[in-house]
Amino acid sequence: MNRTATILCLAVILGGTALLAFGNATGAVPTYIISLVGKYLCFAILALAVDLVWGFAGILSLGHAAFFSLGGYAMGMYLMRQIGTRGVYGNPVLPDFMVFLNWKELPWYWTGFDNPLFAILMATAVPGLLAWVFGWFAFRSRVSGVYLSIITQAMTYALLLAFFRNDMGFGGNNGLTDFKDIFGYPLQSDSVRRALLIASAVLLAASLLTARYVVTSRFGKVLIAVRDTESRTRFLAYRPERYKLFVFVLSAVMAGIGGALYVPQVGIINPSEFAPGNSIEAVIWVAVGGRGTLVGAILGAILVNAGKTYFTGAIPEFWLFALGALFILVTLLLPKGILGLFSSRSERKS
Repeated sequence: MNRTATILCLAVILGGTALLAFGNATGAVPTYIISLVGKYLCFAILALAVDLVWGFAGILSLGHAAFFSLGGYAMGMYLMRQIGTRGVYGNPVLPDFMVFLNWKELPWYWTGFDNPLFAILMATAVPGLLAWVFGWFAFRSRVSGVYLSIITQAMTYALLLAFFRNDMGFGGNNGLTDFKDIFGYPLQSDSVRRALLIASAVLLAASLLTARYVVTSRFGKVLIAVRDTESRTRFLAYRPERYKLFVFVLSAVMAGIGGALYVPQVGIINPSEFAPGNSIEAVIWVAVGGRGTLVGAILGAILVNAGKTYFTGAIPEFWLFALGALFILVTLLLPKGILGLFSSRSERKS
């Protein structure tokens, strides 16, 4: 890991966020830009989580959207509990969709979500627990390569189908939306939008530092050895499944944090967030920015999503073609991604 690149990335993230927040407070930057950049930063956290497992452990996960979405649903459940009597049906306990579906009482798994600290805990614990259970069985069985990728994709698709059901108690096809307050403050106010942007930037920076600490430590060196030659690492008396499991759970927790920050900034969470295509997009972000660089994952997530915003607004019918072409071009011409291009030039100069 290049320390200079990390420091520069942190400076851009925190400094740029501070400038945007100040500009919005003075009226120079519109609020929709604040929400848009905040969403990009949440996607960058997801990309960072994917790069941690794919770039340094060799685990190509096509299901990380599941962890991102579970974190989002945990935060969405808290936000739904804050609506109270201001909902369409005015029930202070049951969310509107439950009243509409003739639910008589709040399901047991919604208990505690009126507490923000509990919701934040669940936004990290639930994705982490799912990753631990999934990883324990998969890595212990030595499932790897394309087979593991297919299983992770099946996992997120199974959750997609489950959350579509109305009897699951998560809003069915419509999901959770029409949020009013967060932590006692009106969600649509400019000050709350700025606070969410700053929180996203700070937690992205914290996630980057955490990931860098892990991959540059002795643990990280063993992890890279597992990625490159797992059989030889096992022969040296290491337990690769333990290293994979730890980093897989850590990345799931990071993705859950990104999802929890994402929901209040976009104002909705529904089962479409579990779609396997979202996980594949996250892999593309990492490939474009530079796999195994961490900073490149953040760069790729922001650049690709900025491009998506432009294309879906100007020529929406061409976005998927542009995304596919970008992935092919990067694979053929920039196998190390955008950040790898700069590192290759610096190596040639030296």
